[in-house]
Amino acid sequence: MKKMDPARAKAYFRLRTTLIGIYLAVGVLASFVIVLFAERLSSIEIMGIPLPYYMGSQGAVLVFILLLFFNAAISDAVDKKFGLTEHPVEEKDKAANQ
Repeated sequence: MKKMDPARAKAYFRLRTTLIGIYLAVGVLASFVIVLFAERLSSIEIMGIPLPYYMGSQGAVLVFILLLFFNAAISDAVDKKFGLTEHPVEEKDKAANQ
């Protein structure tokens, strides 16, 4: 990993921590808050199924899978922003190293 000046490192870790907090909040919302308000939310339907039942059966799993993909894409963008990506080896460099 490249060396960073302390101010940039602090900004990087603050951003990463904020993103993790957002992901955790979305996960808690999808898994616990829906259940807490199940009676009130039962009037909302997704594909003819009441929202709390849908979230309990498959909706929460879909939310967590989507969070994984969003995390990967956003993490790559944050790493590029802070210059932490590895540069790909070019073909001429591969030939020289053999």
